[in-house]
Amino acid sequence: MTGFPDERTAVVTGAGSPRGIGIATARRLVARGWAVALLDRDEEQVSSRVAELRASGASALSAVADVTDPASIDAAAHRIEAELPPVVALANVAGISDPTLFADTDLARWNRVMSVNATGTFLCMKRFVPGMVERGLGRVVNLSSTAAQTGGGTYSATAYAASKSAVEGLTHGAALELAPTGVTVNVVSPAVIDTDIMGGRITEERAPQFVGGLPVGRMGRTDEVAAVIEFLAGPDAGYITGAHYNVNGGARIG
Repeated sequence: MTGFPDERTAVVTGAGSPRGIGIATARRLVARGWAVALLDRDEEQVSSRVAELRASGASALSAVADVTDPASIDAAAHRIEAELPPVVALANVAGISDPTLFADTDLARWNRVMSVNATGTFLCMKRFVPGMVERGLGRVVNLSSTAAQTGGGTYSATAYAASKSAVEGLTHGAALELAPTGVTVNVVSPAVIDTDIMGGRITEERAPQFVGGLPVGRMGRTDEVAAVIEFLAGPDAGYITGAHYNVNGGARIG
């Protein structure tokens, strides 16, 4: 298969949060005719997001899955493959932040952050990419962070930065290997986006600590990140692979 099918599914992980990049991405994708499968470990949250999408007429499915557990991912994938069109795109948005300093980071905390952010991305790719390769068409978009380039930020530190650096290395290596198969793999790195991963809603009182030093003078919106993910998942991005897109308001240039 070389053409872009009319009936196609995008899998979006970490899509349960009502204020997250995952649901913002799903909203944009369904507006472009995609069926979407939302993966999240929180059943109540992800079911609510799917109900919202279905109310707009979208084809959407909720799948409870822990991205650190291969069996959980596989069970969700079987449901998706049975109930929705072929999976053409995978957006790996699931992630956790951690502001713990290096000196205070124990092995359990380190392993948890790496497991969700890096290993979770790897496991989801391992499950869904083979089907894309078999069909000769696929789009994988992984979520990193400017923390991978800066070493940390206001609400992230060493373990988080390391996990996102791993995501970038995974993206580049997979992009190189998969390029001949018709599957592209790209990475998007947001900076300060107003989501709950930043420790909850960024109130007027909290805003200065996040906005200080940003050239554009404001926080980013989830939809601004989702717009880039949507483009990379779409038919016009077939000649883009191994690319790194900064969505950071100028926080990191170059």
